[in-house]
Amino acid sequence: MVSIAILDLTGHSPEMEGMATAGEVIETWLARALPSDGLTVIPVAEGAALPEIAMFDSYLISGSEKGVYDDAPWMKPARDFLLSAREAGKPLFGICFGHQLMADTFGGKAELSGAGERVGIERFSFNGDEFAAHVWHRDQVTELPPGARVAGNADYCPFGILEYDFGAASIQFHPEIDFAYFDEAVLRLSGNHFTEPRASEIRASIASGSVAPDLFAEQAARVLTGGRLSP
Repeated sequence: MVSIAILDLTGHSPEMEGMATAGEVIETWLARALPSDGLTVIPVAEGAALPEIAMFDSYLISGSEKGVYDDAPWMKPARDFLLSAREAGKPLFGICFGHQLMADTFGGKAELSGAGERVGIERFSFNGDEFAAHVWHRDQVTELPPGARVAGNADYCPFGILEYDFGAASIQFHPEIDFAYFDEAVLRLSGNHFTEPRASEIRASIASGSVAPDLFAEQAARVLTGGRLSP
């Protein structure tokens, strides 16, 4: 059985008290395609140490409230970890911030996007097929790293899905977040992170769409077990 560490880079938010952590949400989603007893969540943003590279067969890098340009105490260690993981030939899969951090670390660029903050449902394409996905981000990958190819995108997000030539892939959207979790998170942040009208608009957006609960779980599983995004 493949052992996979989920590096949770999302910090604790008081508004989210009692809800599953980002790492736990990813674990539940990924368990749709892989044995759950092979998955370990490591809450790096909450102070947990990054593991020794050899401890796990592969690594998933989560989203975060941070940007690649922020000075979080774990940021440089996480970058160094990614470079060491690549050198060791460990499969990597990044989600949202993880997608951005991988691209920025491996020689591309991620930054604040002219598309503004995107929260709700967007349509992405992959292998000629379109699908609805939940998104929550301001930053984007803006320069393709060496060794990467664009495997999918959205109208507003040209580097939405990347696949690398060293056994790694990443995505800008959040396949792990289901409607109920997303709706509750936006509701809790209404009047704080979002104005109440904006929160209502987002909640209406996600209520009107249908995002598959196992979206991209199979593709992530293939990458994390040493395969490619496409079979």
